[in-house]
Amino acid sequence: MSFAPEPPYTHGSPERSAVLLVNLGTPEAPTAAALRRYLGQFLWDPRVVEIPRPLWWLILNGVILRLRPAKSAAKYASIWTAAGSPLLLWTAAQAQALQATLRARGHDIIVRHAMRYGEPAVDRTLDALQAEGVTRLLVLPLYPQYAAATTASSMDAVAQWALRSRRVPELRFINRYHDDPGFIAALAGGVRRHWAEKGRGEKLVMSFHGVPARSLALGDPYHCECHKTARLLAEALGLARDDYIVTFQSRLGRAKWLEPYTEPSVKRLAGEGFKHLDAICPGFAADNLETLEEIAIEARDAFVAAGGEQFNLVPCLNDAPDWIAALGDLAERHLQGWPTRALPDPAARQAQRERALALGAAD
Repeated sequence: MSFAPEPPYTHGSPERSAVLLVNLGTPEAPTAAALRRYLGQFLWDPRVVEIPRPLWWLILNGVILRLRPAKSAAKYASIWTAAGSPLLLWTAAQAQALQATLRARGHDIIVRHAMRYGEPAVDRTLDALQAEGVTRLLVLPLYPQYAAATTASSMDAVAQWALRSRRVPELRFINRYHDDPGFIAALAGGVRRHWAEKGRGEKLVMSFHGVPARSLALGDPYHCECHKTARLLAEALGLARDDYIVTFQSRLGRAKWLEPYTEPSVKRLAGEGFKHLDAICPGFAADNLETLEEIAIEARDAFVAAGGEQFNLVPCLNDAPDWIAALGDLAERHLQGWPTRALPDPAARQAQRERALALGAAD
């Protein structure tokens, strides 16, 4: 087995710590060709679709990648911005804000972002961090609730990179933050800001991304963690049990997924006489296709067509200051024990570099 070329190692080089934020991914453009590449990578991941590979290859390449890219491209086009993919833009903004926050707290930390599918790819981002001399890496998948299809898949990507690396950095993973107090407080703050600006609906729909129902029976904690997030958010907002509903969106295929499904639920609420709903997606740290198109457009249209009148989406956490502060707290807790404190001034940092070079020359 051959290993990828790496920067030459110098004994005595200063240790460097970094945080890598990992999100799901996005196509490069809202076009059928870009969606075909993106969906081909995404849907071929065995963590995402647990069907025997030969059968799934035929379904994926013979049916899905022939029909779905054009439809998905139209949906992406409806939410695409002049600067590009909302998910990519928000994730990059979160990485920049987190680095600024940690450095303001005295930590000499590099923060980068990567996408599990698409660009910037996890492996190329890790190569770049290694070239920058990173020796300790905290991987923070931006999925609040653990799921094999998301969190574990991000860990797989890092492990696959490590398999071809000669010098693997010291690694730590954060695999969930669904009940983190700062995360819950940031969610609640976003809802309160939304209510102050748009008014309060009659019920709050908490919509989480769906996964196949069988994953719960197979031991995936995702379903339970979604409900815990919902309960804690409701408590933080002072909601009674009848003031909110937990639903699941983004079903793929004909198999049973976690229920109740979001769109049928909002139609039912409209039929029961509800006229004004608010929706929030507490399973996403940044707005993306599933929030901006599936909920803000499709679910809203379904609610109005069924007799509802007003349906408002509460924005995801994105780069809200309270969320970035909470993300900083989360990273700090998991960085404990690693030397991350910045030296007091540039001259001191230069002196450390010179001492390290001297040690390397002496050896």
